[in-house]
Amino acid sequence: MIDLLSLEFMRNSLIAAVLVGASAPLVGVFLVQRGMSLIGDGMGHVALAGVGIGVLTQSSPVLAALIVVVVSAVAIELLRHFGRTSGDLALAVMFYGGIAAGVVILAKAPQGSSTNLQGYLFGALNTVSRSDLIAFAALAGVVLVTVLLLRERLFAVAQDEEYARASGLPVLATNVLLAVLTGVTVVISMRVIGLLLISALMILPNATGQRLGHSFRSSLVWAVAVGLTTSVGGVVTSFYADTPSGATIVLLAIAAFITSAVGAWLVHLIGRGRHTTTGGHEHIHWEDCGHEAVLHGDHVDYLHDGHRHAEHGDHWDEHAPGHEEPRSPLEGTHR
Repeated sequence: MIDLLSLEFMRNSLIAAVLVGASAPLVGVFLVQRGMSLIGDGMGHVALAGVGIGVLTQSSPVLAALIVVVVSAVAIELLRHFGRTSGDLALAVMFYGGIAAGVVILAKAPQGSSTNLQGYLFGALNTVSRSDLIAFAALAGVVLVTVLLLRERLFAVAQDEEYARASGLPVLATNVLLAVLTGVTVVISMRVIGLLLISALMILPNATGQRLGHSFRSSLVWAVAVGLTTSVGGVVTSFYADTPSGATIVLLAIAAFITSAVGAWLVHLIGRGRHTTTGGHEHIHWEDCGHEAVLHGDHVDYLHDGHRHAEHGDHWDEHAPGHEEPRSPLEGTHR
């Protein structure tokens, strides 16, 4: 680890990984709520055109990509809101147009730019410069502050646009803001994880967080923790294993998701195994049956002859008085 930290490009990469690991899940959680999990991929395609413009004009590819994705993000939301074509069709035209334009522009770039293209597409540790790091830190700060200040509005619109509109919230402006934040996050991430893989770091940590958390807040905390762990862990692993950083980070994120899913399934099985099923239950309970009703998790138990009975499907579970079952990580306030 000491050898790793003695290299400037690795220090830059690790700092960039922290910025990416914190920013991507914060934005991705609202994309998951809206059912637009793959918009990050599309933004990556559009950003490639900006990278091509930056390389061709020998200016900053990061700045060029930022301008292109911000303009595209606004255009996408306006097309979805006002356009006569379907939202998916408008997105497809812009996304595929972006990657096609990027390839054509880069083909006219100075010789030797193909190596840089590989790094932009899939991430490369030695491509994070000091100037890039400063730009990424500033952009990540904007993302973090914006999400923290407007998280309630972003959540409300992502959860139910119609209800948010009826409540007087600026739905279009909020959607445009989320699209811009998504594009900015793509630009922050393109050096470390790559334009073609960034969507995975927006979505997978949130999928893992939903398995581990019991509410939106706790799920988001878990998602950021997983994002940070897999980003930093992926950079370190790719250094020692000599593998592409972006692909390594994504594989670690997938491993975290699979582990959480299996763990949640095992906890669910253990919880089910602790149920005691009554052999027969002639008395039917309801709210006015005369027996005391006790709230138990997401259902009601009825106190009857020293036991707590709860109907589950076609059978009754029997709980001892005072018995409490552990909640499964699958339970929570997720959409």
